[in-house]
Amino acid sequence: MSALDDLGRLSSAEDFFNHLGVAFDPAVVRVSRLHIMRRMGQYLKGLQLDGSFEGKSDDEIKALCAEHLEQAYQDFVESSPIQERLFKVHKDAVAPKEEVKPQKPFVPLSDLTVG
Repeated sequence: MSALDDLGRLSSAEDFFNHLGVAFDPAVVRVSRLHIMRRMGQYLKGLQLDGSFEGKSDDEIKALCAEHLEQAYQDFVESSPIQERLFKVHKDAVAPKEEVKPQKPFVPLSDLTVG
């Protein structure tokens, strides 16, 4: 079983921190768990895309994962989920709103009379 397979079997953010040996404040994880895990995923995806996992041993991959979990965690110690805007709902909350043009008055044909 590989280091990445081991990570795939974990079910909570705390499991990731404990498995990878990364110290954490439970209060920070309680507030930002989804954001931390998503950011870690973004970092790891970048590593996979640039081939950083190729030829690495399981211990080296685990160390890279721990490093990026720590980095993701620190992002949310120093910032907040709303400031980081990882999820669409946060991005949409600060996106410029489209100007709503007033609708033209509508008169249905059934309201018209011949006369």
